[in-house]
Amino acid sequence: MEGRRVRMFNMGRARGQHPQTQTHHSLLPIHSHSNPSSPSRLSTTISCCYCDFKFWAFNQPLFHFGRSHSQILRAWFSIGVGFGLTLLFSISLILIWELGRALNLFHGSFFINLFSRFSSSFSTSIADVACIFIATMVSVSVHELGHALAAASECVQMEYVAVFVAFLFPGALVAFDSESLQPLSCFAALRIYCAGIWHNAVCCAVCGLALLLLPFILFPFYIHGESPMVLGVPSTSPLSGYLSPGDVIVSVDGVPIHNVQEWMEMTALINELALRGRNHSLDVQGFGINRIKGYCVPNSMMEESKQIVIGDNQSSCPDDLTAFTPLPCDHTSILDHNHPSRIEKTHCLNAKNVVKLNKCGEGWAAITNGSNCICSQEESCLSPVQIPGLIWVEITYSRPYYLECLRVRRKSFVGPRISDSMESNCGGTFVFVGDVISMARSVKLTAYQPRWAFPLGTYLPNVLERILICTFQVSLTLALLNSLPVYFLDGESILEATLSHFALLCPRKRRKVLQVCLLWGTLISILAFFRIMLHTL
Repeated sequence: MEGRRVRMFNMGRARGQHPQTQTHHSLLPIHSHSNPSSPSRLSTTISCCYCDFKFWAFNQPLFHFGRSHSQILRAWFSIGVGFGLTLLFSISLILIWELGRALNLFHGSFFINLFSRFSSSFSTSIADVACIFIATMVSVSVHELGHALAAASECVQMEYVAVFVAFLFPGALVAFDSESLQPLSCFAALRIYCAGIWHNAVCCAVCGLALLLLPFILFPFYIHGESPMVLGVPSTSPLSGYLSPGDVIVSVDGVPIHNVQEWMEMTALINELALRGRNHSLDVQGFGINRIKGYCVPNSMMEESKQIVIGDNQSSCPDDLTAFTPLPCDHTSILDHNHPSRIEKTHCLNAKNVVKLNKCGEGWAAITNGSNCICSQEESCLSPVQIPGLIWVEITYSRPYYLECLRVRRKSFVGPRISDSMESNCGGTFVFVGDVISMARSVKLTAYQPRWAFPLGTYLPNVLERILICTFQVSLTLALLNSLPVYFLDGESILEATLSHFALLCPRKRRKVLQVCLLWGTLISILAFFRIMLHTL
């Protein structure tokens, strides 16, 4: 293989030439401040758009390790060659699809869909920026370690390792001696060029496996999948003031919630049921009667409650009370067009007391056979009156890590029954009326609960999950980018070494085919990049 192979842009490489002609083909300005032959010193390169730090501390350890395990490493990286070529072929087909999509020949965009999924899982918070930084360092290190070990197994001495920033993009590279690369066979060169992609793929597999095993790894210290715990409630959240960090969400509308996914799925189901039930609601001068959810209210409580009239003489309950109206067994009778759209005898009740009662109606997800007639003779099924478009949701929570609640838990096993007022401070049920989808997304939850209350322990599983997910995504991105048949990335070297296997093509034709493939691959990749940018703006 010709010339010096230098790793560039953590996901790519640039081709240099023999040292005598390197100045004619240098892609970036190079100005070294130390002698590379001194392994204990650092070298820096600084320019207006590029700076790097070169070091030689890993040269000998990696070379000796690669030489002593050369047979195993060659077999390992031979598998990587098959993976790298398959990925290169697949990415090339995707680029053709992207070109057809740009010409309106096909529908859908792989890169836009992939970018949308990745970007939706990140925010501009300091924690996410730190996760991206850690994930980038891990992914780049794994990528370059693959190239270094593959080269060492082929008796290729690494010249140096460099960390750099070029045009605001961070990266890393490894440089190899050009004379050591020239006698290599094409397949040996492919082992070196595909090693970074292969290691990134293995990194993705390790991160995915670690995510699956994380509940078992943290089992001695954390409970997983019992109930989601609140990590944060922004001040803009509609649940601000009702939930606090450390609270545990027990149920929604009486349905137990075990993890974050069930929390989102349950709120989506409630929203869907509410949309379906709009045809079964009666609107009265700006108000709506929820014809789906109801409570079995004792008649004695109804007699003590205030009664108001909504209709011709519109009225409303005080701020601390909620309007409820009786629901007959045959709910279709109240929707009969022959009856006037007017509700009489609406009761003002305290919602905190009502939510503790038995439920009736057809809309409770916890009741499979919901009916307005399941209440006893001493009770009536009442439904809340609310503004159309708003959804009534019950959220039950607990506060197991509050100091007074920990004391209550200890005393409950050895002492007399604790007062109801003390128990209410350790949990309860409140009603949310509004957009349940926005409500569900406004709080930050985790499926892990610490077995013991200790500072910052509640955040550790979430941090580990975020780092693993971010590392998976960044490593996958590096593998895909390096598989692109474009200039200055791994795809160029892989494609060049692959074309060398075609003996039917003379060297001149191989160079022509290589340049055509790289030119079109680069142009289509740039087109896909601009389409992604336009999609995100």
